[in-house]
Amino acid sequence: MKSKAMIEKCKRIYKRASAVLLVLLITMMCAVPAYASGSVGSSKIATGTEALIKDVTSWLMILAPIAAVLLIIYFCIRRSASDEMDQKKWNNRITAAIISCVGAVLGSAILNLVLGYYS
Repeated sequence: MKSKAMIEKCKRIYKRASAVLLVLLITMMCAVPAYASGSVGSSKIATGTEALIKDVTSWLMILAPIAAVLLIIYFCIRRSASDEMDQKKWNNRITAAIISCVGAVLGSAILNLVLGYYS
């Protein structure tokens, strides 16, 4: 009995899969091809993305040090109120904040420099 039920189930799955495949094939055959006009570099999306990246990197160079200084001040206050075991964790967090700030500023400066050559 189980094998007969299994065969019927496989037949239903096969019918559904073949119907879905047929619909996909018909859709692909009836699709009208699209042709692009002009270059990709001069499109609104490309120029807008380039301007967005320039603005974000400029703001990142300003906001990253400010955020890092605020975090370092907060971490120093927390470190001063903690015991010896927790002071090591707060020192590690201060070091991580400094390294993250330097990385963010350098990354945004490099990205700004590279975009300057392409615009």
